[in-house]
Amino acid sequence: MSELFDAVDALVASRSALPPPEERKRLRQAHGLTLDEVAAALKVRRATVSGWESSKTRTEPRMPEREAYARLLEKLAQLYPAPTNTVTPAAQDTEPVPPTPAPETRTPSTGATSDTAIDTAIPIDSDSTQPHPAVTTASTDTVAAPAAVPRPARTTRPSPTSRRPGARQAAPASTPAGADPRFENGPLAVVDVTDDGEVLAYCVGGLVLDVPAKSLPTLVDWTLTEAKLGQPKLSGPGKDADPLLVLTEAALERYGLPVRLTEEERLAGRLPEGHKATKQLARADWKLTKRGFGPWARIYRPAQGSERSCVQLCIPSWDALDARHWADAAQLPPAELARLLGTYAERVMTPRGSTAVTGLELMTALHPPTRASEPGADGKRHSEHNPGSLGKDPVDPAPCEAPDGHPVLAGLPRFHRRTPAERLFEEAYDWARPLTDDECTRRHLVGIDVNMAFAAGANGLIVGLGAPTHVKNPVFDPKLPGSWLVDLSHVDLSRVKSGKEWVQLDSELLPSPFTPKGDRPEGPAWYATPTIAYAVELGYHVAPIEAYIRYENGRYLDGWYNRLRDAYIATMADLGVPADVSPEDFLKAMDGYRQRDPQLAIVVSAIKATVKGGIGKLRERPRGEGWKPGEPWRALARPTWRPDIRDAVISRTRVNMHRKIVKHAAFTGQYPVAILSDCAVYAADGESPLDFLPYREGKPLPGGFKLGVNPGLVKHEGTQTVLWGEGVREQFDAPELNLARYIKDGTVTNVDSGE
Repeated sequence: MSELFDAVDALVASRSALPPPEERKRLRQAHGLTLDEVAAALKVRRATVSGWESSKTRTEPRMPEREAYARLLEKLAQLYPAPTNTVTPAAQDTEPVPPTPAPETRTPSTGATSDTAIDTAIPIDSDSTQPHPAVTTASTDTVAAPAAVPRPARTTRPSPTSRRPGARQAAPASTPAGADPRFENGPLAVVDVTDDGEVLAYCVGGLVLDVPAKSLPTLVDWTLTEAKLGQPKLSGPGKDADPLLVLTEAALERYGLPVRLTEEERLAGRLPEGHKATKQLARADWKLTKRGFGPWARIYRPAQGSERSCVQLCIPSWDALDARHWADAAQLPPAELARLLGTYAERVMTPRGSTAVTGLELMTALHPPTRASEPGADGKRHSEHNPGSLGKDPVDPAPCEAPDGHPVLAGLPRFHRRTPAERLFEEAYDWARPLTDDECTRRHLVGIDVNMAFAAGANGLIVGLGAPTHVKNPVFDPKLPGSWLVDLSHVDLSRVKSGKEWVQLDSELLPSPFTPKGDRPEGPAWYATPTIAYAVELGYHVAPIEAYIRYENGRYLDGWYNRLRDAYIATMADLGVPADVSPEDFLKAMDGYRQRDPQLAIVVSAIKATVKGGIGKLRERPRGEGWKPGEPWRALARPTWRPDIRDAVISRTRVNMHRKIVKHAAFTGQYPVAILSDCAVYAADGESPLDFLPYREGKPLPGGFKLGVNPGLVKHEGTQTVLWGEGVREQFDAPELNLARYIKDGTVTNVDSGE
């Protein structure tokens, strides 16, 4: 009889009603669950859960997963009831009473303090010594870019004539389905002042708020108590993002801040401690982190339990938005800037500083160092290490991994120059060679560029999570991350394995995969695990002399890669460049894609800069502050100061490029004439990549270069004539000038500096 009851229960559950896809997503995000966590619990693929939450695919779970999924949603719905929409069109015409600004407390304060005094969730920003230029999951789990609205909404009285175009009244914006009611106005706001003196906060989605604050301290109070700005945490044990205020020049003047920093302040990266603004904050018991009041200031009061009181400021006119990554974003009208930064925040995360800082912070946000333990005997929880994270304490690198001047190298003689047998040197390619006679008869040089190459190199990469262990004469294990002292001079590129077959190549036309300059190794040298694994893949035996191995390891960067990949693909799709199209259609879609929506094009640039900058930040060097060789510098205090992880990503990225080059050469007999990082240049008769990439019936060479928007696939970087290339080399008397550096537009400005 019990079997019959079970069968009936299963039959009922198979038809049980489920909330709509948007509500499913809201419930998951409200509890801080990722797609991967839900997929693991239900024993399905991540894409399956993403499909259940997508209103486009409209896929529904089947038994037995449906019953478990319905149970999960039911419990989450009890914890997080759907918010009710209390905003009505009639409310727009109502004149609400402005909230009374909080009085300034005149209690003396100590002023700036250490970042760690706020909370462990606010790590030291190593970009603090100078101003810097600087996505919820995309795919089917992507938050669409807010549409450009010519008439942004306000929650208060109609706006008078605004000081910039676009700041006009529109219909009130309601809380989007699935939004956290605590942050219903989005992650950030751009604060501006109209010609009539009104202070307005332009939020994501065209929403405009009246700002009643008359001073900087009351502006911070208003942000935390009434603005409803911020962003939910990206992982279960993580913390919510602090609200971000972007201050325009008019807002700076209104709140007593300089529109531009003086030369001295710009070099210091902050206002002096005695500035009236910092004193005003101190009198109101607000503190500043060690970075001080700079382009990315963070204002806080010490956390009370789990409650945080912190607001971050972004000041574009102080060079907070580096033009190299954010183009002309600093000059955009407030509503447009809010849209641009809001799209980046929703798809990547709320900016925490430069794109490099944000890239590093994203790693920590996805893998916080600690989590809450299970309740003890007394029912209380405590903080414990979060498995899969880097922990909260920094670890020293192996001597071979440490950059020059690191304290672990303090015993070396002064001015000692380390050899490859003493130093790990994993860098991206910078290689070129003279053209062959046959290549000189070709008409064009065509450059192809790997999309998000370093992100692709991080995907699935096993990296060390803890300190290294020194081992003598180890047996190489490709699954163990670390640094290995190996002699690879015996690897002969004229005969290598490609897949299961041995192939003959012209080694004179190929760079070595083991060195950035493409030179063949001359003896023992230190390499990261992916480099040694590739030597084995090519069919050669390796015998490590010693190694620094990290037995505690994991795929730390997978979540980071997934989020940035989804952000990139979703934004490119918004720009009219979809995934999974034919090579011809892809090239057409890429032609002029930046002009379709210049703001979203800036978001794409910022996402790519977040990848490169985040990887580079793992080995941040001293930034002045009176540092001397052998002394520690500020970045070493971070658990995310991990040069070994950076080296592993770069090693794998370089190896990925070489593997594709070998596949291409073995099949076509064509070799690159120049490689710069993720760009390779080939001689061809035509101007398009399709003139030399071996597509057959629309299908690319397996393991070779493939055109497409996904990370790891390639796009057209640029085309110049062979005559141009030879002319440039002759002009600068540089037969091996790296033409990949200039292939995009053909402009060569300064060969020595590589500009």
